[in-house]
Amino acid sequence: MHRLLPNLFFQSHINKLTCYKDVYVEFSLARADYYEILNFAAMQLANVPGIQVETTTIESTFLERDVKVDVYLPLNVADSSQLSLLLINDGQDLPKMLFDEMLATLYAGDDAITPLLCVGIHCAPDRKMEYGVAGHEDFLGRGANAGLFTLFVFKELLPFIRKTYAVSSFKEKAFAGFSLGGLMALDIVWNHPAEFSKVGVFSGSLWWRNIDQSDELYDDDKHRIIHQQIRNGSYFPWLKFFFQCGNMDETKDRNNNGIIDSIDDTLDLIKELEAKGYKEEKDIKYLEMKDGRHDVATWGRAMPAFLKWGWGIKQQAD
Repeated sequence: MHRLLPNLFFQSHINKLTCYKDVYVEFSLARADYYEILNFAAMQLANVPGIQVETTTIESTFLERDVKVDVYLPLNVADSSQLSLLLINDGQDLPKMLFDEMLATLYAGDDAITPLLCVGIHCAPDRKMEYGVAGHEDFLGRGANAGLFTLFVFKELLPFIRKTYAVSSFKEKAFAGFSLGGLMALDIVWNHPAEFSKVGVFSGSLWWRNIDQSDELYDDDKHRIIHQQIRNGSYFPWLKFFFQCGNMDETKDRNNNGIIDSIDDTLDLIKELEAKGYKEEKDIKYLEMKDGRHDVATWGRAMPAFLKWGWGIKQQAD
């Protein structure tokens, strides 16, 4: 089954096209695929001016669960070659920040953004096992399924998006996430630079370490896993990074330098990226919010800045 983005022209060899709420569905006259038809019928549709939101589930073999996803479709996209893809971990939090209304406002405002197909991926009940750094559990064994989540993204989610929305390729692909979901997004983008070009990390769990900080052998430079990944990786000039932290993310300050750990971990990661050759502002955007907390309300306030940074028409013109 192929479903076309609203107002996009898609040409393919088909037997019949049936239209439902401005979305075309392909049916074969030779054999009806009842499972796909039922899946389409089960999708929940909601509309905000300029945005159509669909919620569906993907049966994942790798994760052995049904993964719920919310797809935010931009309306009136005349040229599919200009459409970018943004995947977002912890997609269950997007409705809390009125993400659909946020997108609609950005599309219509003076600081307009280019078309984005956004996919919010709902987390698992055992979130701390699916999110992390693939192949590198933390000192408590958390993140053991991060590699399986990565396989889900590449082997199941991306093919589902391409097939369902009849978009064979995107202008660019990006990944974002909050807290531990931000760490997972960064891990996927950094280790798959041929697939992604941007990443957004909101209050990222960049502390992820393989030795407890209370261990006398613990060393920031040796035991923070994602920092080691960056340090041992290569330079990919097309990658762009957005980091957001709040001064009230937490209160912990393990090195007693007067800076909370979440900010320390983020600034240290930025230093690792700069050592690779990435430049502040040109390649890296850091947003520190004085009243920012480790919560959805803060990330919702930061999200427009991320979207305008990554896809703002004025930003791209500059």
